[in-house]
Amino acid sequence: MSKMSIAIDGPASAGKSTVAKILAKQLHYVYVDTGAMYRAMTWAAEKENLPFSDGSAIASLLDQHQIHFKQEEDGQHTFWDDEDITLAIRQPEVTRHVSEVSAQPEVRERLVRQQQQYGVDGGIVMDGRDIGTTVLPKAEVKIFLVASVEERAERRFKENQEKGIDTDFETLKKEIAARDEYDSNRTVSPLVQAEDAVRVDTTGLSIDEVVSAIQKIIEEKMKN
Repeated sequence: MSKMSIAIDGPASAGKSTVAKILAKQLHYVYVDTGAMYRAMTWAAEKENLPFSDGSAIASLLDQHQIHFKQEEDGQHTFWDDEDITLAIRQPEVTRHVSEVSAQPEVRERLVRQQQQYGVDGGIVMDGRDIGTTVLPKAEVKIFLVASVEERAERRFKENQEKGIDTDFETLKKEIAARDEYDSNRTVSPLVQAEDAVRVDTTGLSIDEVVSAIQKIIEEKMKN
């Protein structure tokens, strides 16, 4: 079977990026972090003092700048032109506004086109919120990861601590719940499970257990 496209969707901190990176490495596929792309646009909007609701102005930044990824010894890094913004896009200010920027039609249109180009030849693992429904609707494998708000807040809290980002746990819980609501009800490409996606609840599961569950889904698909 030729190389497949694997779409992994789900709410914030459900484990999408971590799992997608592991699967891509195991399969020798390319990993595309679409969440990092929207975070990069949010970071750039803040840097340029653009209103987060001005989708046209934010999208136009891509006329002069480029988002790209580079594999480093400690993992994949995100770049805005030649500037490494891997840590900058994980700061609380970006997290607070990324849903608003992501909801702007002009921003989504530009980034979705770019993401679809990545997936033309298969051999890709892509995670986000609308991969299986909008970006790669013909992906051979579609996964929808979910987890409780409490557990997702704990994961994000630990990640932030490891990166030296100071955040309050209760605030994180509220922000994650609010983002779920916003992402699920936005007009353009809302967060919904694709009809042909397999739902995987990661609550109480280790990363290895989640990866193992998805591997079985991929193996079954390869048999068909």
